[in-house]
Amino acid sequence: MAQLSDDCFAFGGPMMSVDEAVGLIATRVTPVVDIETVALAGADGRILAHEMLAPLPLPPFTNSAVDGYAVSSRDLPQNDEQAFAIVGRVQAGSSASAPLKPGHAMRIFTGAPMPEGADTVFMQEDVRVDGDKVVLPAGLKPGANVRPAGEDIPSGFAALQPGQRLRPQDVALAAAFGLTELDVVRRLRVAVFSTGNEIASPGEARAAAQLFDSNRFMLMAMLSRLGCDVSDLGIIRDDRASLARALQEVAGSHDLILTTGGVSTGEEDHVKASVESVGRLVLWRMAIKPGRPVAMGIINGTPFIGLPGNPVASFVTFVHVVRPTILALSGGRPEPILPMPVRAAFSYKKKISRREYVRVSLRKATDGGLEAVKFPREGAGLLSSLADTDGLVELGEDVTQVTPGQTVGFLSYASLIN
Repeated sequence: MAQLSDDCFAFGGPMMSVDEAVGLIATRVTPVVDIETVALAGADGRILAHEMLAPLPLPPFTNSAVDGYAVSSRDLPQNDEQAFAIVGRVQAGSSASAPLKPGHAMRIFTGAPMPEGADTVFMQEDVRVDGDKVVLPAGLKPGANVRPAGEDIPSGFAALQPGQRLRPQDVALAAAFGLTELDVVRRLRVAVFSTGNEIASPGEARAAAQLFDSNRFMLMAMLSRLGCDVSDLGIIRDDRASLARALQEVAGSHDLILTTGGVSTGEEDHVKASVESVGRLVLWRMAIKPGRPVAMGIINGTPFIGLPGNPVASFVTFVHVVRPTILALSGGRPEPILPMPVRAAFSYKKKISRREYVRVSLRKATDGGLEAVKFPREGAGLLSSLADTDGLVELGEDVTQVTPGQTVGFLSYASLIN
């Protein structure tokens, strides 16, 4: 069972910065240790459990990088073109029937093994065929247009490291080694529920004073993209005893409990008291906008995270709290999200010592550069501000204002939720 150390919540005083929060998560989380073997076709997105050593070199044999004619570098024309007799033909997937004799050339195709005695290939575009001979120009360097065995990866090289979240290109690398299975960390089991009397699940009857619950489905989709097995616990109403009971019931069978709503300090926000009645919690207030109220705790050894109820705040805090927690619990290596520099096409003012995220769309300026256009309305409850934009502009703690033309850091949604 994945765990967070109790002392990771021994924090008081001013609000914690985003960097402090992420650093604390990374150093205090105890990852799961269960490993399973999966077929290569199902390895994408999983956390690699063991170092993957190359069982063979890539490429496994020296081959031609082009369609052309293979020769020995000892025979290369030095000052003028020279005619060579064409002997033999070697295609990809086959080998030459005999070694190449001095003073001769062999027709060869991309990917075909180099014949014995040959170490250089002339591109077919650079030569002239004259009957049963090929005329080769002078000036080609020895070894040109040849891929040596092991040029890409030598045998025994540590091609992939444990803790790496596998990508399609990593799966391709394993396939190139002839592997059919990989050992990966088992998927995290995450329990998700929303809290509040003011929401109803889609498909249920909605009272006049209720909204349909959107956060739960957004969070489950984001967790699925991170490779988690998600348990949908639905909606827990604003009752401390019900909340406490629901939390306690799922703690022992899950690696993480994630809730949305009820983490502010209002008298009807019961998550804090409910967690404290069955576990340990310190309200973790992050210096971030949107999303300041975030709760974290431990219930029977299982980490708990409570996100704000406003959808934009829930999205932003998921990215900066839940995502790194998931990676740490899985034993995954940190995946820093690096902003892309773009030009601001808006003005904005903010408080110092707080990190803020502005919802923007990208457009191409008249000079070909990329500009970030701010969503026209404010509010952490506007789902359209997420659906109708391309990402977030990150404004650091020391920034107090943005002016048009200023370079700012852009985070695409694709980089945040994958």
